[in-house]
This record gives sequence, C-alpha cells and structure tokens, in this order.
Amino acid sequence: MSQTQFAFLKKENVPNREQLQASLDILKFDLKLDPEFTPFEDEGFSPSILNGESEIGFEIYYEPSSDILEDDDDEEFHQIVGTNDYSISMSWGGSFKDCMTVLMVSIALAKDFGATISYQGESIETIEGMYEGIDECAKEIKKES
Repeated sequence: MSQTQFAFLKKENVPNREQLQASLDILKFDLKLDPEFTPFEDEGFSPSILNGESEIGFEIYYEPSSDILEDDDDEEFHQIVGTNDYSISMSWGGSFKDCMTVLMVSIALAKDFGATISYQGESIETIEGMYEGIDECAKEIKKES
C-alpha cells in the first residue's frame, strides 16, 4: 500500500538538487540524492543512496497546491496548506528504507526551505516527530536484517 508525505511550500523556495543535498549533508544524513534529480521536471521514482546502499528512494511529484486542494473539502487540510502555493508529494510502499529517505528529505524541506509537512493530508508533522519516525524506521530495518 502506497503512502504519501506532502511538503507544502512557496514555489520560489523549492530547492534545486544542490541546495537540497547541502541541507541533507548539514543535517548529517547519509543520504545521497540522484545526480539527475531535477525539481519540477522529475516525476516518478527518484533513486537515492542511503547509508551506502542503492536501490532506495521514493516516487516524487511536483504540482501547485491548488491542484491537490481542488477535490478536497477538508478544512483542516486547507489550513495545513495555508498560503503555500506549491506541493512536493513523496510516496513509498512498504520499505522502511524508502520511508526513511522521505523523512530525511521532509526534515530538510521543513528546516531550510519553509515547508509544511503532512503525512497523508493529516495534521502537520513536526521536525521532532519526523526524527522519531527515522528512529522507528531504523529499528524496523534492524529487525529485518
């Protein structure tokens, strides 16, 4: 079952690959984005390297926030989006490694680019909560080893 994390931000704040990678590096995440990562143009699977392991990543989609909101009359969801005019949707399946990459990118987007993060359109995710999510993913990955 696919899960989606939304990052809502101002379009002018959407980072390019170098900016996002620099943010991940400053946060000391061992995550390397695809060298071909191209905001606004990428669609579909975006591979990355997590802790030296490849074949990890997530589906990524860029679109105006209004496109996501047009069929959703949930007032709370509209409040989450607020005045942010752009959305980056990141989806993954059941892999905890893929989930971890989404959480890392989400933290970088929130900390350095002013994004509001929402899992599945639910309440706003805090940076602290996303770090806890990374810890949970790490525990599950360890169990699978």
